[in-house]
Order: sequence, then structure tokens, then C-alpha cells
Amino acid sequence: MTVRVSRTFEFDAPAEDVWAFISDAEKRAGAISVVDTFDLHDDGSATWHVALPIPVIRSTIAVETEEVARDPPHRVKFVGKSRAFRVTGEHEITETDGGCRLANEFVVDGRLPGVESFFERNFDAELDNLEDALRASLGSTA
Repeated sequence: MTVRVSRTFEFDAPAEDVWAFISDAEKRAGAISVVDTFDLHDDGSATWHVALPIPVIRSTIAVETEEVARDPPHRVKFVGKSRAFRVTGEHEITETDGGCRLANEFVVDGRLPGVESFFERNFDAELDNLEDALRASLGSTA
């Protein structure tokens, strides 16, 4: 089973300011509650150490992530792979009158029991976390 979620955020801020956050792998990882720690590598890839509260997983899972598309300041797409799941995330920014719109899409393919149901239950909260972190980084311009 595949879990797919999309959500759009509206900001009263320049697209470049939103891009500065969403294109930063460290900021993206830091906004997600199940990312326990992460390591950024010199080649631009990252390892997210993810803690999923499901019975078949007793420790953190190393998720190797890399950007597969980047079109500054409009679009970034990444793929993460692990023994438990594969995740694809895409963020696209479009300018609007007085600000910009950020479209987010995530797809998770679980490889272990319980992974999809966890993400199905928790994706909305994780997107809330991402939006909150982004708005906090923008300060009064959001």
C-alpha cells in the first residue's frame, strides 16, 4: 500500500524566503517529529535517523536521502530509502499577488508492517510541523 498526501501553504512572503527554508535539507529534516537525528554529507545527501513507534521497529531507521531534482527558487524533490520504507517528497513554489504558494507532496511506500498505517495516521501532523517551522523561520513576513 502506498500513502500519498498533498497540502498547499500560502505565505505573505517572497518566494526566495520560502525557498531558503524548503531547499535546506537540515531545516526540512528538523521540522519532522520522527526524525530523531540526521547527518548531512559533503555530496549533498543526508541520512535521517527515523524513530517510528511501531512494533516491528525497535530502533531508529537510517533513511538515505538525496535530492533528485532542484530548480531554484521553484522546486526541490528528494527521495529517501531505507529497509522499512521509501519516501518521495516534492515542494514547489509559485509566486502569487503579495506572496507565494508552496505545494507539498509526499509518497511513502512501506516495506514493513505498520509503516503505511503510521504515516496515514500522522502525515497531517507532520505537515503541520513543517508549516509551523517554515512560518517561524519567516517571522513576521509570513
